[in-house]
Amino acid sequence: MTATTFKSVQCISPAGLHRMAYKQWGEADNPNVLVCVHGVTRVGDDFDALARALSDHYRVICPDVVGRGRSGQLGNSQLYQIAQYVSDMVTLVARVTANSASGKVDWFGTSMGGLIGMALASLPDNPIGKLVLNDIGPTLDPVALRRIGDYIAQDLRFASFAEGAAFVREVSASFGEHTDEQWHKLAADVLREGDDGQWVRHYDMGLAEPLRGATAEKAKADEAMLWAAYDAIRCPTLLVRGANSDLLSHATAQQMLTRGPKPQLVEIANTGHAPTFIHADQIAIARKFLVG
Repeated sequence: MTATTFKSVQCISPAGLHRMAYKQWGEADNPNVLVCVHGVTRVGDDFDALARALSDHYRVICPDVVGRGRSGQLGNSQLYQIAQYVSDMVTLVARVTANSASGKVDWFGTSMGGLIGMALASLPDNPIGKLVLNDIGPTLDPVALRRIGDYIAQDLRFASFAEGAAFVREVSASFGEHTDEQWHKLAADVLREGDDGQWVRHYDMGLAEPLRGATAEKAKADEAMLWAAYDAIRCPTLLVRGANSDLLSHATAQQMLTRGPKPQLVEIANTGHAPTFIHADQIAIARKFLVG
């Protein structure tokens, strides 16, 4: 059985201090570190299967981004944006590489976690050695973004876990085919029982606030910034795309191949946004790129 521990690191925002929780897999003194960062309403537990499989080579660090899961919340909801998340991850990386001569980590980012990794990898003297971008790129489909924003903003409450799990399975159908046991875990990771006995999704509803303030002008400016960041990346990069993804288009993926880090591209059939990397064949894709 691979050793797992739960830890946290204190981070800072303009609204004050907050705590970011993370799960650590593998040997505590392993200098080879892989940081796995989840999508916008998910949690670090999403990577349990991937982390277990790769902990023979890495110490795998799976944070709950602030506002989700076991982590704290921000005092100002408008701060739930990539810049704050990058700041938090710099703090985390400094903690987990404190005894490392190189200070380097490899990075696996799904959706929002990929955007955080992209932004961090674009900075001079950044700590990322290898980068996996899971179904995300600099151009984001506005219809898909609105769908995600609407999903985040719904303050839903479920009378039972089974009712909540059915909802998670329905809205996550684009993840592709999974067993009933896998769907149960995907739901259990992001649902919690409230004091009133009802089940809710385990994140701060304030996450939706920055999305509600989005305008066409801001979206255009954000896209330009993301492409500039992407073009500045120099580390070896793997781009994974769900073949049916509505967030990362085929055209954007093809454009990414000619710019920035000029990544390898793997498309996963019968899957949309985003591949979960629970399945053995998907884990093998990550292992081949990261470990070789």
